[in-house]
Amino acid sequence: MFHADHAAIAVELVHNFSLVHDDVIDRDVTRRGRPTVWAAYGEPAAVLTGDALMALAFQVLGRGQHARLVPRLCRAVQDLVEGEALDVAYETCEDVSVADYVQMARLKTGALFGAACALGAAACGADPVVADHLDRYGQALGLAFQISDDLLGLFGDPRRTGKPVGGDLRQRKRTYPVLAALSSPHPAAARLTEAYRDIKDLEPAELAELTVLIDETGACAAARLTAREAIDQAEAHLRAAVPNPARTASLRALGALVVDRSR
Repeated sequence: MFHADHAAIAVELVHNFSLVHDDVIDRDVTRRGRPTVWAAYGEPAAVLTGDALMALAFQVLGRGQHARLVPRLCRAVQDLVEGEALDVAYETCEDVSVADYVQMARLKTGALFGAACALGAAACGADPVVADHLDRYGQALGLAFQISDDLLGLFGDPRRTGKPVGGDLRQRKRTYPVLAALSSPHPAAARLTEAYRDIKDLEPAELAELTVLIDETGACAAARLTAREAIDQAEAHLRAAVPNPARTASLRALGALVVDRSR
């Protein structure tokens, strides 16, 4: 009998490794209203904790019959790290396109979503073709999730989302809505470009102003449309993997939730 427990545990451990390191990179002092590891215990402890979580993930997945799944998780971690590296590099690079962002998000976020879906299926004995389609389903879902997360970073309610509003703007991150706004012919794009070239710390009132400017360009509507298109791609792979819609109802509901997350 096949069980997906070890695969699920391994994915969750990798997920937490990525969050611990991500908080160090982004200098976030809280996550879900609680102090981050580096803020509470220092950077060395956070880096080592993340490393330990990743090592434990492979130890769990490498047991018994699940050892054959290790290469797929390895690829996902490599893609995740590459995506994170691109995300950091884009903060100081003006020549970044929406297409660059999509590739980065598919790596940084989509890779682990895809691995979660594929590993679960493979651990339960699914055909490799089915697992590959579910991997692509997860990658597309991850892209939609990342774009929705970018929007929550602009308009979300911190009390409900657990993430500070304006943090991405303060760090001059080139999120999907920001890139769409910067490339817009709308006059507000010039003000946003100026703000992104200025290295000074932005005050709350300035962050609020930039959020309004981004929305005025139509960038937020464009972001929502792209997220919806990614969900459509995900559902196409889901149908290819499992033609019977009754068996994929929960995964299709997950897609709807991703593009309509609570503020």
